Amino acid sequence: MCGIVAYIGNKQAQTLLLEGLKRLEYRGYDSAGMATIEDGHVRVVRAVGRVSNLEDKLEDLGGLRGNLGMAHTRWATHGGVTEPNAHPHRDDKSGVCIIHNGIIENYAAIKTYLAEKGHKFTSDTDTEVLAMLIGELYEGDLEAAVQAALREVTGAYAIVVMCEKEPETLVCARKGSPLMVGVGNGEYIVASDGSAIVSHTTQAFHLDDYNVVKITRSGFHTSTIHNVPVNPKVVQLELELQEIELGGFSHFMQKEIFEQPKALRNCFRGRCDIDEGRVVLGGVSGFTKELIKARRVVLTAQGTALHAAMIGEYLIEDLAKIPAVAEYASEFRYRNPIIEDNTVVVAVSQSGETADTLAALREAKDRGALALGVVNVVGSSIARETDAGVYLRVGPEIGVASTKAFVGQVAVLTLVTLFLARRRYMSGDMCAQMMKSLQGVPEKIERILEQDSKIRQVTEKYIERENWLFLGRGYNYPTALEGALKLKEISYIHAEGMPAAEMKHGPIALINEGMPAVFIANRGRQYEKVISNIQEVRSRGGHVIVVATEGDENIKRVAEDVLYVPDIEEPLSPMLTVIPLQLMAYHAAVLRGHDVDKPRNLAKSVTVE
Repeated sequence: MCGIVAYIGNKQAQTLLLEGLKRLEYRGYDSAGMATIEDGHVRVVRAVGRVSNLEDKLEDLGGLRGNLGMAHTRWATHGGVTEPNAHPHRDDKSGVCIIHNGIIENYAAIKTYLAEKGHKFTSDTDTEVLAMLIGELYEGDLEAAVQAALREVTGAYAIVVMCEKEPETLVCARKGSPLMVGVGNGEYIVASDGSAIVSHTTQAFHLDDYNVVKITRSGFHTSTIHNVPVNPKVVQLELELQEIELGGFSHFMQKEIFEQPKALRNCFRGRCDIDEGRVVLGGVSGFTKELIKARRVVLTAQGTALHAAMIGEYLIEDLAKIPAVAEYASEFRYRNPIIEDNTVVVAVSQSGETADTLAALREAKDRGALALGVVNVVGSSIARETDAGVYLRVGPEIGVASTKAFVGQVAVLTLVTLFLARRRYMSGDMCAQMMKSLQGVPEKIERILEQDSKIRQVTEKYIERENWLFLGRGYNYPTALEGALKLKEISYIHAEGMPAAEMKHGPIALINEGMPAVFIANRGRQYEKVISNIQEVRSRGGHVIVVATEGDENIKRVAEDVLYVPDIEEPLSPMLTVIPLQLMAYHAAVLRGHDVDKPRNLAKSVTVE
């Protein structure tokens, strides 16, 4: 959530900062602002709403000049969505100016202290408090003032600070919220992620927690908040500019749904040795013995990633014969979890920065668990803090509603399961057969995508209905949860996902005439049971939409609408059955006139608890 971009170099900052903000719009925000140092003075412009509103306001005011500046998109935490609460914020005395992602938990106490010192506050934010604390501690050295201030705060932060008295300096720091520095030719670009950097340089380094970097045009100096020098590693960004542009699609979500076959081919490349009947995962190979000895696997995640983790739970127990459980990361950390010997904890996240998942991971590591990461973003916090892991390799995901990352997470968890299963109980022939089927998933998804227009037509029939049910059993119970979440996220239709058998234990009371009920009824062990559940809904007037296996003509007798997916082994089926649900959610949002890529109140990367 929120977005940071800052620049120091020889170019005019405004154009580059606006471009960076637009690249970061996918993260979710409700206001935006920019500041530069011009002729020794900080100038700030802020606006409520989209970056385009800020751009219009800048044009009306004649723009901001200067070769050093910062910009921000805010997602409200402390204080409402108002222009005074938008970033950047200034100290009222020293000329310090700051942008900030995260939450300062002890801001109230600090605010009382600063008020007693005579500071006057103009916003309701914790960020303005931090700006004034830095200003209060400023004695001619901005880097030292930032370090001193951060030693006094608790919470999470990624900050960029500049000061009128040091107009050639940026100071940045990070704890808990991502921040990286792009290293160009005589210029530096600071941002929340690589999408705001990649069009200018592909060389960058990530700040670690409690790190502070002072940047001038001549170079940078990195230390801890206690002024202990550190040496960050400059790496090549694994990001292509065309990957974060729309191309010929109307929305990033649409683009990413249709990218899934290519994304999975990239995910599988080099990881399936069918001749030997073995999965090759270099990221976990150093811990093979520990993984084989695992007595329990805990998968922890939030949102869409949790639904992928739930499928992972089914996979690991079914195929690798290891007890497994999927846990809400936000609950795992706070319920005194029992971590026994030979427990493996798998943190699943697209961004690798999800605050709750990161906190759960740290709790599990503190209790002795072997920690694995399943993430998409190279160099992210979870990737750096786990003992080992597997990257999704599905490319950047810009749409707030996750699609290709979900399928990638399920694919990687399947690979991890086969990696374990082959080394425990699964024969080489069976593993090879599963890998062949896995490699056939992209082509099968392409066949489903060919039904896009039909899926739109089905969705349009029910678009006025405000309550939907999504039901599945076994491997496709989590898929039903994911289908309901997608519809809620971007169309704002109330939808509930649940195990199909659970419906008659209460939720069946909600069924009324014409209520859409989406069943996942592909061929599998519980197929006949799902048919019985469909009959229960039909007898109470619900309209049934079924995701079924190709060739199943009998299903038409119990459904108003049928969407077919190719046949595949049941453990692999969620990667197919979720595709029609993604497209239904997308078309529902478009038909209802919503901003698909920027759903209200949501952020792409949730970096605060």
